Amino acid sequence: MGMVRVKAIVEYEGSEYSGWQVQPNAPTVQSDLERALKVATRRETRVAAAGRTDAGVHAAGQVAVFDVAADIDLHRLRASLNGITGPAVTVVSLETVPAWFDPRRDAVARSYRYTVVHGRPRSPLLDTRSWHVPSRLDAAALQELAAMVVGRHDFSAFRAADCEAKTTHRSVRYSAWTSSAGVLVYDITAQAFLKNMVRILVGTMVETVLGKRSIEDFAQLLEGGDRRRAGRTAPAKGLLLVGVEY
Repeated sequence: MGMVRVKAIVEYEGSEYSGWQVQPNAPTVQSDLERALKVATRRETRVAAAGRTDAGVHAAGQVAVFDVAADIDLHRLRASLNGITGPAVTVVSLETVPAWFDPRRDAVARSYRYTVVHGRPRSPLLDTRSWHVPSRLDAAALQELAAMVVGRHDFSAFRAADCEAKTTHRSVRYSAWTSSAGVLVYDITAQAFLKNMVRILVGTMVETVLGKRSIEDFAQLLEGGDRRRAGRTAPAKGLLLVGVEY
């Protein structure tokens, strides 16, 4: 029997997971999905994703692909998978795609969102989905910094020490903060990101508006530099993979 490639949109709350990628003796989103597929289809199935989110990071629109028998009913398969995976993972949709489709290499843009609760006590409702900063942050100043991120820059100062990317240059299409009732939300879209890039950008912007470095220092970091001169890596729990474009 022939096989078809299936594209899945996956939503997950990452608090209890050690990230996307399968790891020995640790719960991951990929391992949950592959386990569910094995039960539902009675065969070992490898799942590939558009990006490997880190431990604690959430997703509303992760894109994953896997191959299944051509005669499978995708509506029933989705229901089966959602009945097997844990409550923190949902397969939102399934559709067939060409056999050559690669969720990582074929992506033209990825969008992330980071949430900060500031200037107030911590929020129990947002605690697993945000970074709590007790100090009040200047939204206009953050937006000024975010606007500087748009365009092509050398983000070498904004990547994890173990990042293995061959080039540190990335083109950012959109970068902006919005503010509402003690909650700041940062949205950023680019074709690709370096490891921890969004979280380091957020940490550095927050530290900059708190006076730990100047706007000029931030601008210089966008043209390349030492990771040690940038700010802290914001907590993983505030980060959400919003979606992937093809």
